[in-house]
Amino acid sequence: MRTLLSHLVLATGLVSLLAGPAAAKDKLTVYTYESFTADWGPGPAVKKEFEAECGCDLEFVSVADGVALLNRVKLEGAATKADIVLGLDTNLTAEAKASGLFAPHGDVSGLNVPGNWSDDTFVPFDYGYFAVVYDTEKLKVPPKSLKELVEGSATDKIVIQDPRTSTPGLGLLLWVKSVYGDKAPEAWAKLKSKVLTVTPGWSEAYGLFTKGEAPMVLSYTTSPAYHMVAEKTERYQAASFEEGEYLQIEVAG
Repeated sequence: MRTLLSHLVLATGLVSLLAGPAAAKDKLTVYTYESFTADWGPGPAVKKEFEAECGCDLEFVSVADGVALLNRVKLEGAATKADIVLGLDTNLTAEAKASGLFAPHGDVSGLNVPGNWSDDTFVPFDYGYFAVVYDTEKLKVPPKSLKELVEGSATDKIVIQDPRTSTPGLGLLLWVKSVYGDKAPEAWAKLKSKVLTVTPGWSEAYGLFTKGEAPMVLSYTTSPAYHMVAEKTERYQAASFEEGEYLQIEVAG
């Protein structure tokens, strides 16, 4: 699932980002997305371990997904209660910096992420690649490319996320643009017939998928690993696309 994206810089990046403020206050408030704080997400374990180290109370406040997270912080402005915002990605960092709400962090030059890292405001805590995950019991022949997904049968439905609220949804928007260029609007017109529904965030989309509402969902190449480890099943697989997959680096700031 999404939680297994963590190639986890989380242990170093998040702790280095939070350690300073935590020593100065009794409660540290972290805004993040729902799948991070869910019972099956990393949030509960992070809270337990971090509170033991910092001697503080760690409070998570969650919203549907990363774009909604930035929207909330911008709406709250300087009055926001967030000490840390965890769950934006690199498609949002320029907009986040422009808000003037985020302070520079310490040196993270030693972090190992694709393309290295030199941002002085945000700390990466995981990375992964977007993928179309499919149910092998419902779809025997998955699409082999983004173009095949777009131009394939309208009977093979997919659940996707809203780019106005979700980082995977925004990632798909940019992925289609990178493959189709100026013809992206035509591609979306074709894809529309295959979309079962558009959800506010990743959790809702993946929940519909695992309940059997659609044979495909926009998720991550690592999603099948969760099912293999937690459920001992290989039923869910990530389609391998000829164009390659779209990289996402999630950050905290």
